[in-house]
Amino acid sequence: MATAGAARTRAVTLGSAVLVLALAAGCSSSTSTKSAGGDTAKDGKVTLNVDLFGTFGFKEAGLYAEYQKLHPNIEIKQTDTQDEAQYWQALQTKLAGGGGLADVQGIEVGRIASVVQKQADKFTDLKSLGLGPASDELVPWKGSAATTPDGKLLGLGTDIGPEAMCFRADLFKQAGLPTDRDQLAQKWSTWDGYLALGKQYAAKAKAGNTWTDSAASVFAAEVGQQRVRYFDEQGKPVYETSPAVKAAWNTSVSLVKDGLSAELPEWTPEWNKAFSTGKFATLSCPAWMGGYIKGQAGDAGKGKWDVAPGPGKTGNWGGSYLAIPRTSKHAKEAADLIKWLTAEEQQVTLFKKLGSFPSNKAAQAAIKDVKDPYFSDAPIGQIFSEAAAAMPAQVLGADDQVVTKAFTDALGEVERTKTAPDAAWKHAMDNVRNATGG
Repeated sequence: MATAGAARTRAVTLGSAVLVLALAAGCSSSTSTKSAGGDTAKDGKVTLNVDLFGTFGFKEAGLYAEYQKLHPNIEIKQTDTQDEAQYWQALQTKLAGGGGLADVQGIEVGRIASVVQKQADKFTDLKSLGLGPASDELVPWKGSAATTPDGKLLGLGTDIGPEAMCFRADLFKQAGLPTDRDQLAQKWSTWDGYLALGKQYAAKAKAGNTWTDSAASVFAAEVGQQRVRYFDEQGKPVYETSPAVKAAWNTSVSLVKDGLSAELPEWTPEWNKAFSTGKFATLSCPAWMGGYIKGQAGDAGKGKWDVAPGPGKTGNWGGSYLAIPRTSKHAKEAADLIKWLTAEEQQVTLFKKLGSFPSNKAAQAAIKDVKDPYFSDAPIGQIFSEAAAAMPAQVLGADDQVVTKAFTDALGEVERTKTAPDAAWKHAMDNVRNATGG
């Protein structure tokens, strides 16, 4: 997911990844004994606590129910926080205190470098639980990002975030714009082309309807097309001088200047409501966003939304990991669960039902012909597979999410308080330094 996430996060989450975290530690009763990681009843039944952010989709796709049928000695309890930033803050508190952690914790891709570099002693080496081969079944960079220099594997990858563009075909038609996917992909093959088409749309759209949701989502999509974004291979910060980051900033600022942004902060109630009201006509769309759109727009959105290749026909936004804290009393059972959740068949199910694009290589091969009736029978398997084939294996820094938040907040200033772009950029730089001590 992503943030996805949060997303999902997954946004994710990206809620992405979109609430103070409350971890389920299992029900207390006279017939069970409680541990920090989970509960074991006297009859031997094990409760696995899974703590996530955003919408990973395991429960929604029926995977927990299926697993529990296959493993009648296992009960799964999930807690989740929509806002990944709040989830991460709560996780840090629990890691520092050593208590209250679940058996399985979700880790957003933008946080995995921080875990590897700063908190390796807090999580179980999954190779010690026999999950090395399971990680090898995923795209190579997924496992390498979660591996310490001395070879410990700290997370098993879930989805990845190849990007496209989701759009409201009905609103395009009303504004006299083409709705053919291939034609649109050609018109917005670049971000300049995307802005130009947005101006055409704005000239004919109904009052109150805007081209896209926010400057922040466009910024995230454009920087997601770069292998090196905020930090280089040596971990040196480059976000202040990177031409790619500056180009994404300029695109996003132009979007606001031209009146093409609905100025809706992602993952807020207002943003969620806009999916069904037609407040915006396009949305930068990593694969996992499809499931989020379905959840927010509901049945009324079926056939109105569509998907086309986006500017550059690639990008990488989101994707997550499942990790096992060292405090878990049921690490073996947790390892069996996350191995199953990330295996080929389950990743195929998640893509078909929720749009989460597989990191499992065999699953990627299995979904290439999938179409989605909700999105006007868009060939989502083909579109996202082609984007995934071209997507960069990004260099991740320990403070990736800190930088992302700083830019998101700064673009929100440009939109909602009309702060001058140069001043907002300076605020972003100052906020990163304050947050990282740099």
